[in-house]
Amino acid sequence: MTIHIGMLLFPNLTQLDLTGPFEVLTRVPDARVHLVWKTREPVAADSGIAIVPNATLADCPPLDVVFVPGGGGVTPLLDDEEVLGFLRAQGEKARYVTSVCTGSLLLGAAGLLRGYEATTHWAYMDLLPLVGARPARGRVVFDRNRVTGGGVTAGIDFGLRLAAALSSEDAARVIELMIEYDPDPPYTGHPDRADPAHVARVRKRFASTYAAREAKLRSAR
Repeated sequence: MTIHIGMLLFPNLTQLDLTGPFEVLTRVPDARVHLVWKTREPVAADSGIAIVPNATLADCPPLDVVFVPGGGGVTPLLDDEEVLGFLRAQGEKARYVTSVCTGSLLLGAAGLLRGYEATTHWAYMDLLPLVGARPARGRVVFDRNRVTGGGVTAGIDFGLRLAAALSSEDAARVIELMIEYDPDPPYTGHPDRADPAHVARVRKRFASTYAAREAKLRSAR
C-alpha cells in the first residue's frame, strides 16, 4: 500500500529542514511525498531558493505521515487557523506526526504535542513547555507516534529513523548508503561542546525571533 507523506511548505522555511528528510523519505519503498501549501505557487525559503508544492491544504489526501519543517516562517503560522486546522485534522488520523527544528513549535501550537516528549532547535527548547510538550534531549526523539528532530541537519537523521519505522532497518541502511550519509564534521554544531562565545552569538542572533514566538505561544494559552 502507498505510504502518503505530507510535508508542509510555507514562506521563509529553512530549506534543509525540508529537503534533508525529503531526500530520505522519497526513497522509502511505496512512499508518495506530498509537498503541501495553501496554493501550488512556488514557495521561497529563507535562503531564497524556491520549492514548488504539488498539493494544497484543501486537496491533500489523508496522510500516513504529517511533517513540519522549521525556519523563520514558523512564527506567523503559530496563530494561522487554516494551517493549524489542517495539521489537527491530518494529525488525528496519521500514523506518525513529525517535525524537524522549530516545526515542533507549530505542531505544538496545533495541540499535537501536548503530553509528549519532543525536541527542537537547541535555541528554542525552552519554548516547548508553552505548547504542552516535555523537552527531551536528543537529535531525534520518538514518543509513541510523535517523532521530532533537532535543528536543521538533524533532519537527515530524523528521516533515516522514520524510514526504518515506516519500512525496515534494512531499507533505511540502503537509503543511508545511497545518499552517502557518513558525516565527518570539522567542528561542532552542539551548544554543549561549542565555544560559549559562539553559543552566545547564536542566541543573540535568534533573540528577536525567540521573543516573537514566545509572545505568540503565551497569548494562545
